[in-house]
Amino acid sequence: MRYFVAVAEELHFGRAATRLHMSQPPLSRAIKQLEADVGALLFTRSPVGVTLTPVGTVLLDEARALLDHADSVRARVSAAAGVATITVGILGDGTDPGMTRLAAAYRRRHPGIDIRIRDTDLTDPTCGLRAGLVDVALTRAPFDETALTVRALRTDPVGAVLRADDPLARRDRLRLVDLSDRRWFQFPAGTDPIWQSYWNGGRPRAGPAVRAVQECLQAVLWSGTVGLAPLGHDLPAELVAVPLIDMAPSRVVAAWNESDTNPLIRSFIELAIAAYRH
Repeated sequence: MRYFVAVAEELHFGRAATRLHMSQPPLSRAIKQLEADVGALLFTRSPVGVTLTPVGTVLLDEARALLDHADSVRARVSAAAGVATITVGILGDGTDPGMTRLAAAYRRRHPGIDIRIRDTDLTDPTCGLRAGLVDVALTRAPFDETALTVRALRTDPVGAVLRADDPLARRDRLRLVDLSDRRWFQFPAGTDPIWQSYWNGGRPRAGPAVRAVQECLQAVLWSGTVGLAPLGHDLPAELVAVPLIDMAPSRVVAAWNESDTNPLIRSFIELAIAAYRH
């Protein structure tokens, strides 16, 4: 199921294999075995990637729910056994240099700690904090911070992601008003409204619902939908990001439940501030 969700969110076997830290052939075999077990194709394959079939779309929601439950069970069992663990929720680019420095520093300081990673989609900017699925989240603000403690680590300018053949893609910079007549991607119903409003440039918009970064990029590529993204990240050759000069920067933050006194979290935050300062 984890393999399936990775492919479904990346919409590309190669990227999913990289995310899972494995080679592509065993991943492809695992997905084919899952399709055999289900008795239906889960993906439509093409030279440039994959898309979900209707059966795959149904399974994706069920798989996410099953994995969330499995993570919760594992955390409860570990706590009962007294195992020293910390679960980190990550939303965004796992290759961020700040995150790479943080991972190395935390391993050095806590070599005996079991560090678990939960990679999350765009529908929950807290990465499962409120559901008790993670101890601390590396994510982006803004979102509802009720009962959470949030520490800013870095700010990134934001740009509009457009198809390379879009007339606006030739501009050096844009304003939000330049995009007022476009369709924007939306997050599913129930997503944090503060988070949704930020990525919609502060006003209601209409457009397709997405859950993952690759779905956002595909919406731009296939439908000309406007997406926003922090600048400085790699994009497919068919897409460009044009700086938005009237958009508030995106804040990279660490967040945790304010009532959680786990010393492993305090150490994590201390190291995160230092790692993202460079």
